[in-house]
Amino acid sequence: MASIFTKIINGEIPCYKVAEDANYFAFLDINPNAKGHTLCVPKKEVDKILDLDEETYMGLMAFSRKVGKAIEAVIPCNRVGLSVIGLEVPHVHVHLIPLNSMADASFKTKAMVTKEEFTDLAAAIAAKIQ
Repeated sequence: MASIFTKIINGEIPCYKVAEDANYFAFLDINPNAKGHTLCVPKKEVDKILDLDEETYMGLMAFSRKVGKAIEAVIPCNRVGLSVIGLEVPHVHVHLIPLNSMADASFKTKAMVTKEEFTDLAAAIAAKIQ
């Protein structure tokens, strides 16, 4: 059965898309640690990051870097943190989280974001992707 991320990539479930190319997809996390929290996923459905072939792994990191640089350009923060945990959805995903403190990376505190803010954030980040 397809993962929730595959369903998002295929347009079966709506999302706030930030970026997409032939192999990767980025969208805002709907339960974000901070405004601008974005998930980057390979379109190829693989459960564990270390099970990706090297080309897909390196491509995901390059894609995530590009998205992370765009987040830095839009969201005021000290840095954009990168986290790969992978327990909640069996589809490789990289969390890009705007950080101002270690608490922002804890997955305990969540930001409240309206639909309008999600839409505006996704558009602003997408506009900065190079």
